[in-house]
Amino acid sequence: MQIAVLLYPGFTTLDAVGPYELLARLPGAETVFVAKETGPVRNDQGSLALVADRTLAEVPRPDIVLVPGGPDSRQAMNDPEIQAWLRTADETSTWTTSVCTGSLLLGAAGLLSGRRATTHWLAYEELRALGVEPTGERVVFDGKYVTAAGVSSGIDMALHLLGRIAGDETAQTIQLLTEYDPQPPYDAGSPEKAPAEIVARWRGRPTESLVREN
Repeated sequence: MQIAVLLYPGFTTLDAVGPYELLARLPGAETVFVAKETGPVRNDQGSLALVADRTLAEVPRPDIVLVPGGPDSRQAMNDPEIQAWLRTADETSTWTTSVCTGSLLLGAAGLLSGRRATTHWLAYEELRALGVEPTGERVVFDGKYVTAAGVSSGIDMALHLLGRIAGDETAQTIQLLTEYDPQPPYDAGSPEKAPAEIVARWRGRPTESLVREN
């Protein structure tokens, strides 16, 4: 099973690396980072790079497509080469997935039209404008399309997917070995739970500001 993680300048690191850490442990899996060109691709803060070992053209038929989000996902949404690759890869993929605003790329490619999906809570209306029904769920399955909400939810998505692919025991084993047992010091991880003044401060801002101004 080949898992292709799409990279583009300005992606959010945890969107890609969180699911990677779990899915790459799937027995028999080959995980590849792909981009328009091979080499390092900088994240949304410019302070870290992941290396794309393959070009998009070299990975036309992955079994799992993983699309991270990021403040610069809008540029990737309008990139003809990336959009063409997503449509081609989706034709034969078993699962097509995204984290955070990565679902905007799938929506722009026409892959989520009329489907239920999720994204970062600040981008619901952008997703709706692409003909997608946004939901507030953390992980959404609609056929072979699996979308996760903001950043950290990609880890939950990977666990759900592991259970579907390899069964509960394998998923539980990987959760145990990665010691994924979240116990955050605050209960402010969604707009329904966070202090109202913090939520209000972010409402109405462009989603691109999420990382750069926080």
